[in-house]
Amino acid sequence: MPSSEKQPNIIYRINRSIASSKPGVWLFSRVLHHIDKPLFRLSKRKYTATSVLTGFPIVMLTTTGAKSGKPRTVPLLAIPEGDNLALIATNWGQSRYPAWYYNLRAHPRATISIQGKSQNDYVAREATPEEWERLWRKFKDFHAGYAKYKQRIAASSDRRIPIMVVTPVKDGADATTQD
Repeated sequence: MPSSEKQPNIIYRINRSIASSKPGVWLFSRVLHHIDKPLFRLSKRKYTATSVLTGFPIVMLTTTGAKSGKPRTVPLLAIPEGDNLALIATNWGQSRYPAWYYNLRAHPRATISIQGKSQNDYVAREATPEEWERLWRKFKDFHAGYAKYKQRIAASSDRRIPIMVVTPVKDGADATTQD
């Protein structure tokens, strides 16, 4: 997870810079998710194309489709918050929200696999305004691209950037009633 990450090497820094640029966003937002899932399966749930190219620790979030009701899996960067994880819905700085955000709002229960080591059930909620400010700083400090994404979103739409906090579901607990 990000809190234990070492200083990125030159390759990671270059790829992160490209991923923050308009052409990089255009390319990566259309291509990486097609490569991430197969690589994740082939690497026995340890790596995605995103993690290999950038060194980012990636989690695999599986939600229930808001409209389809089908399982949907997407790779995301997550910031640890105690036992919880924070997920940011920047969608590469595009004007629309990512599908996983709508899915979590419709069906807050999700499964997350963390670097191939575990797969657990979580329940999601939006960060409070106070949490959002603190978590935004963490995300922005971790990856400079988030500040660029925020600028692009502000220039193209009036949407805000939601941050979702996901909490592990304790055995036998009802995910819809957990705080």
